[in-house]
Amino acid sequence: MSMLKVTDMEVYYGVIQAIKGISFEVNEGEVIALIGANGAGKTTILHTVTGLIEPKAGKIEFEGKDITKTPAHKIVSMGMAHVPEGRRVFAQLSVYENLKLGAYTRSDKNEMEETLKMVYKRFPRLEERKNQLAGTLSGGEQQMLAMGRALMSHPKIILMDEPSMGLSPIFVNEIFDIIQEVSAGGTTVLLVEQNAKKALSIADRAYVLETGNIVLTGAAKDLMNDESTKKAYLGE
Repeated sequence: MSMLKVTDMEVYYGVIQAIKGISFEVNEGEVIALIGANGAGKTTILHTVTGLIEPKAGKIEFEGKDITKTPAHKIVSMGMAHVPEGRRVFAQLSVYENLKLGAYTRSDKNEMEETLKMVYKRFPRLEERKNQLAGTLSGGEQQMLAMGRALMSHPKIILMDEPSMGLSPIFVNEIFDIIQEVSAGGTTVLLVEQNAKKALSIADRAYVLETGNIVLTGAAKDLMNDESTKKAYLGE
């Protein structure tokens, strides 16, 4: 079943058209990768889907409901979480306080505590540093915190924007292992990632974006072996 469906979406920044009538869908349980060069429109798509930008045209549906004009905070409470580019943790708050903020849409305290235990189990380093200020964590640890914070809302789908950006190779591997664990735990994933090879290695399907258009789509393993994709995005 299609969990997220985008149809003929157009997005403008002033007079500049950033997204040019794209359509794609994410089925329940999938890991979908959106790959493309810088400036292709990947982040804009995530911001539009999560209600931070309103599209000029087109339709966004989540679990069959039209959410095209739904405000961002309501989209979160419907079961969609966004891990933004650049992590955006609250630097002056502790790790624990950052995680609690991720659960602001949830009213059941016991459920929230259970989710916190699950997050700590998945990210032991966050439990070790729960009283530490988020701004003092390393880049990789901040990325873990951003992911943990998103999981605190108990999302049905998690949208991740460039989770490997600026991380050491060891942390990159760790972050991708965690994305696979999140998926195996039953959360659908829409992944925007500059590291195309890594993204395709864990995705079920992928969409290739060029200057606001989807130019290629298919099973991730097929795109890994596609000559034009290899040349343009995989450095082969």
